[in-house]
Amino acid sequence: MRALLASPLGLLIGLSLGALGGGGSILAVPALVYAAGQSPKGATTTSLILVAITSVIGIAPHWRARRVRVVPGVLFGLAGVGGSLLGSHWNKAADPDVLLLAFSGVMVAAGVAMLRRTRRQAAASADPTNPAAPISTTVRANPRTIAKVLTAGSCVGLLTGFFGVGGGFVIVPALVLALGFTMPEAVGTSLLVITINSAVALATRLHGGAIEWGTVIPFTVASLIGVVIGGRLAGSRNSTSLQKWFVGLLFAVAAYTAVKSAITLW
Repeated sequence: MRALLASPLGLLIGLSLGALGGGGSILAVPALVYAAGQSPKGATTTSLILVAITSVIGIAPHWRARRVRVVPGVLFGLAGVGGSLLGSHWNKAADPDVLLLAFSGVMVAAGVAMLRRTRRQAAASADPTNPAAPISTTVRANPRTIAKVLTAGSCVGLLTGFFGVGGGFVIVPALVLALGFTMPEAVGTSLLVITINSAVALATRLHGGAIEWGTVIPFTVASLIGVVIGGRLAGSRNSTSLQKWFVGLLFAVAAYTAVKSAITLW
């Protein structure tokens, strides 16, 4: 019953994934721990299921709008397989309260990254001739680009495996800066990368214990509704406003998580 009452929070998770290409999974773990009553490690597993399913469904509107670049997305996702496996291994050995305290730091980092993205979008909109605005191009496989993709992919995989998050707040900027994607393309393609990383991390955990389907199902349903709405907002001015509100919520949840976990550790 507690999980069912908390499930509307899944709407925020899906909304962010659909509109922003990431960020929503950052809210999943604290929502599952503090609202649905799961353990921190159980919440990371549930989060992976939630994010994987929601990302698969969320790709559809981006695919129809031709905002998903499959080959670069698959390669970026495969680059994170090693990190995802390593992160899942570390998760099993981590103290639950240390995990939550570290997770609050990840939320702050995500919020800062999203704020910077919002400012770049605003600058590009104000000045269409801004050379910093990304232009969709054919990417050349030079050593520098390959190194960027491997580094970013490995970091995203590690985050996914350890914290149960999709890592979209890292993927989207990496696709824009390293591969020259437009923002809508980066948002759509990031969902493909998130799906790959989540599936790999989840595969290492399915044998570790029972999945709480009573929590997974209502959260997933709410998240799917959110991702459909978010997909329609993608690429519109509304997504910028949504991103600002989401960052504020992210900082608030990060502060709450940090205080709660620190008190327990103390």
